Amino acid sequence: MKQFGNIPIHPSEITPEEQYLSRRQFMKSAGALGAAALLASCAPSLATPAGASDAAGTAQPTLDLPADLSGKQYTGPDGEAVTGYDYITNFNNYYEFTTDKARVAKMAAGFKTEPWTVEVGGLVQNPRTYSVDDLIKLYDQEERVYRLRCVEAWSMVIPWTGFPLHKLLDDVVPMSSAKFVRFEAVYDPVTMQGQSEPFYPWPYTEGLRLDEAMNDLTLLATGLYGKPLPPQNGAPLRLAVPWKYGFKSIKAIVKIDLVEKQPSTLWNTIAPNEYGFYSNVNPTVDHPRWSQKTERRIGQSGRIATHMFNGYSDQVASMYEDMDLTVYY
Repeated sequence: MKQFGNIPIHPSEITPEEQYLSRRQFMKSAGALGAAALLASCAPSLATPAGASDAAGTAQPTLDLPADLSGKQYTGPDGEAVTGYDYITNFNNYYEFTTDKARVAKMAAGFKTEPWTVEVGGLVQNPRTYSVDDLIKLYDQEERVYRLRCVEAWSMVIPWTGFPLHKLLDDVVPMSSAKFVRFEAVYDPVTMQGQSEPFYPWPYTEGLRLDEAMNDLTLLATGLYGKPLPPQNGAPLRLAVPWKYGFKSIKAIVKIDLVEKQPSTLWNTIAPNEYGFYSNVNPTVDHPRWSQKTERRIGQSGRIATHMFNGYSDQVASMYEDMDLTVYY
C-alpha cells in the first residue's frame, strides 16, 4: 500500500501505469490541447477546518455556517458509507492549480477565498452581486449527503453543506427567454498556476439547462462535513449536481448568468466527443477510452456497479424522457 499525502491509498485507486503511459503517448500524438480531455476536472472539495491554519500557515476564514458537525456520524444514500474527510480533501482534480491529484491540497493552500463575490445576471429581472456571506445568511444552509461520480470512473459519498440553486434563481427572477444557466469560475493565473497553461480555455466554465438548475438536487455548496469548503475543494462556493459526472460541478464560482442559448463549457469545448454538455452518469454509454459500467469508491477496495443518473433517477429521469441518452453523453 502506498501513501497519498498522509493517507494510505490502495493500488486500485491509482491510475494504472499502462493507462498513464497511453495518456502520455496521446499527448505527444494529439497535442496538449487534445490531451487535456483525458482527465476531466471532477473533484470533490473542502477546506481546512474553520479557524485552523493551512499548510502555508494562512488562517482560513470562519464562515457563519451551522455548528461544526465533523464528528457527526453521516450516512450516505441507501446506507452507504460516507467517504472520509482526508480522502475528500486530498484526492481530487483541480486543474487550475495542478493536474497532479496528490499536490492539489498543497498547491491550493493559502488561496484567498475572502472577500468573495458572485455576480448573478443575464436574462433576469433582478440582477445582483452577492458576497458569499450574503448567500449564507440569506439562504438556510442544508446538509445533503450526495454521491459524486467522476468521469474517470471513481466515486465518493460526500456530506455537503449548502442550499438549492433554485432559491437564488427564484430571487433574481429568470426572464421567459432564459433557457440555460452559465457558470464561470475565478480566473487568477498568478495564484492558480495551472491557469498559466495556454492549452485550456480559461476561465473554467460550465452550464446547465434551466430545468436542471431549478431541480431541488442542484446545490450551491458552501461547506463539507459541517465545515467551510477548503480551497482544494472549490472554496468558497461550488456547484454539486449529483446525477452528472463530477466535472459539471464547477468550483470557485464568481459568475452565474441566465442565457438563451446553450453555453460553451471548458471540457465540452476541448473534446465534445468525450465530454458532452449534459454528461449525465450513464453506465450504458462508455467513455471513448474506458468503461463507465463500474466505478471504484475511493477508500474502499474493489469496484461497484454504476447506476443510471448515479442513482438519482427518481428525481431527474423525467427531464430527459424525450432525449436519446445514447447520443447526449
